[in-house]
Amino acid sequence: MKISYGRGGFVALAVAASLAVAGCGADAEPKKANKPTASSQQPQQSTPAQAEETNQGPSETLLVAKGPKGLEISISSAERDAGGFVTIKGRLSNESSSANAIPASVSGDETEVVKHGTSLGGATLVDSVGKKRYYVLRDTDGRPLTTTGLDSLGPGKSTAVFMQFPAPPATTTEVSFQLPTFEPATLKLS
Repeated sequence: MKISYGRGGFVALAVAASLAVAGCGADAEPKKANKPTASSQQPQQSTPAQAEETNQGPSETLLVAKGPKGLEISISSAERDAGGFVTIKGRLSNESSSANAIPASVSGDETEVVKHGTSLGGATLVDSVGKKRYYVLRDTDGRPLTTTGLDSLGPGKSTAVFMQFPAPPATTTEVSFQLPTFEPATLKLS
C-alpha cells in the first residue's frame, strides 16, 4: 500500500507531529516544575531558639524547680503518648548574673547514662500513691531519652529540654518531679 502526500499534506503532517511532540513536552514540563526539590522534601528542623520565636503565645508553666546557683527548670508540658510514655518538655535556665556550669549530678549515677555526657538522665517521677519511681527511659545503647550535651548556661540564658518516662497508670494524675540538686516539685500529668 502506497500513501501519497501532496506538498500540502506533508506540511500538515509535519505540523501535526510537531504539535503532538510539543503537547507531550507541555505535559512533562509542569510535572518537572511541580516536582519537589531535595530541600523541600527534607523536614525543616529548628533550633530551640527558633522554636521559641515561632511559639504562638506564652506557654503554660506546670512547675518551676529551683536548683543550685540560680539554675531553674520550668516544665511546660507533661503529656501521655499513645505508646505508654510520658514526654515532659520545658526549659532549663540560668537566672543568675554569671555563667553557670550544669552540675554533672543531674545525669544521675548510672554508669550507662553517665558515659554519654551531661544530660537530665537522673530525673525521676515519683508516684507516692502507687509507691513507684519512674526513671528516664534509655535506648538500647544506654543513652537516656532526654536532652544531652548540657555543659553551661550564660547569665539569663535558657535552653529547651525534654525527658521521656514510662507512663504511670492512667489513674495517676499527679507525680513528684525530681532532678538531682533541684528541689522536688509536684507535676500534673495530662
